[in-house]
Amino acid sequence: MNSSPDAELSAAASATASAGETEAPAVSSVPRWLLIALALLATLALLSSVLLWQKLSSIQEQLARQSADAGAQSTEARAVAKQAQEMAREAAARVAVFDARLSEVALQRTQLEELMQSLSRSRDENMVVDIESAIRLAQQQAQLTGSVEPLLAALKSADQRVARAAQPRLTPLQRAIARDIDRIKSAAVSDTPGLLVKLDELVRLADELVVANAVAQANAVTAPRAQSVASPVWWQRALQVLHDETRILLRVSRVEQPEAALLSPEQSFFLRENFKLKLLNARLGLLARQLESSRADLAAAALSLNKYFDANSRKTQTTAALLQQVQAQMKTLQLPRVDDTLAALTTAAAGR
Repeated sequence: MNSSPDAELSAAASATASAGETEAPAVSSVPRWLLIALALLATLALLSSVLLWQKLSSIQEQLARQSADAGAQSTEARAVAKQAQEMAREAAARVAVFDARLSEVALQRTQLEELMQSLSRSRDENMVVDIESAIRLAQQQAQLTGSVEPLLAALKSADQRVARAAQPRLTPLQRAIARDIDRIKSAAVSDTPGLLVKLDELVRLADELVVANAVAQANAVTAPRAQSVASPVWWQRALQVLHDETRILLRVSRVEQPEAALLSPEQSFFLRENFKLKLLNARLGLLARQLESSRADLAAAALSLNKYFDANSRKTQTTAALLQQVQAQMKTLQLPRVDDTLAALTTAAAGR
C-alpha cells in the first residue's frame, strides 16, 4: 500500500509486455475486440484504483488533521481544566477566608448588640433609679410643705423622661405615672398656710373667751343701767345702788358642766393658757405633718371650749365656728400617695 501509482503502472505495463511476448503465438487466436475490452477494463480498474487511492489519501489527511486538531483541543482542554482547578482552589480558599471573616463579623456584631443592650439597660436602670429618688424626695417635700406641687412637678418630669427613652418595657411605668397625676389633680387638698392662719386666729381669740362662771357679765349689764338712772332725789339714787349691788352679790344662772362653776379666777387664767397650748400643739403637729396628733389636740381644744366657756358669748361662738372649720379642713389634709408609680419603678428596676 505504500508504493506509488506510477510504480504500479510500470509493473502492469511490464507484466503486459512479458505476457505479450510469451503469448505472442496465441494473440492471433484471440479476437481484437476482446483485447480492447480487456485494455479498457484494465484502464478503468487502474483509474478506479487511482481515484480510490486519492480518496484514501485525502481521508488520511483529513483524519490526520482532525487528530491533530483533537490533540490540540485536548491539550487546550487539559490546560483549561488545570486553570479551572487552580481557580476553584483559589475560590475555595477565598470562600474559606470569607467564611472566617463572616464568622468574625457575626461574632463582633453579637458582642456589639450585647454591649448596646447592656448599655441601654444600664441607662434605663440609672434613669429608673433617678426617677425613684426624685419622686421620693418630692413626696417628702410635699409632706413638709403640705402642697402637691413638688410631687406633680416630679411626676411630670418623670413622664417626659420615660417618653423620651421610648422603651417598651417602661410602658407600664408611664401608665402608672399618668394614673397618679390624674389622681393627684382630682384630689381635694386643704391649704396648709390657710390652716396656720386660722390656728393663729384661734390663739388670739383665746384671750377674749368668757368663762362659763364669770361674774363680769352682771357688771356689764348693770353698769349702763346704773349710769342711765338720773334721779334728783338722793334717797332714790341710794336705793338703786343698793339694788344693783344686791344683784351682783346674788346671781342665778344655768351651768351645763358642774366643773365650770367650780373654777376660780386663777384657774380661769390657766384654763385659757391650756386652751392656747392645745392650739399651738396642733399648729406644730400640722407643720411637722403629724396629722393624727394635730387632730387629737384640736378635738381636746373643742372639748375644753364647749365645757368651760360660755356658749352664749359671741366670742365663744366665733371661736367654736372657726375651730369646726379647721377640724373639717384637717380631714382633707392627707396628701394622695403615688403607690402605683413606686410599684412600677420597683418592677422596672428588677428588670421584669
